[in-house]
Amino acid sequence: MPDKLNEEERRAYAAEVERLMQEHRDLDAAIAALEIVGAVDQLQVQRLKKRKLILRDRIAFLEDQLTPDIIA
Repeated sequence: MPDKLNEEERRAYAAEVERLMQEHRDLDAAIAALEIVGAVDQLQVQRLKKRKLILRDRIAFLEDQLTPDIIA
């Protein structure tokens, strides 16, 4: 990964972060809806939560790429 992102890469990363954050919110809503209905399929909920964790890791990685390194 290069040290500096050009403006096009920065926009692409920011757009992907926004898309992933929306998907993360959608998964939150889906999990909540499943729990409200009461007929919760635990395996399905586990899969949704695992997907949320994967998204969170990817979001963190991309946000780290967008943040410049600061030597303290």
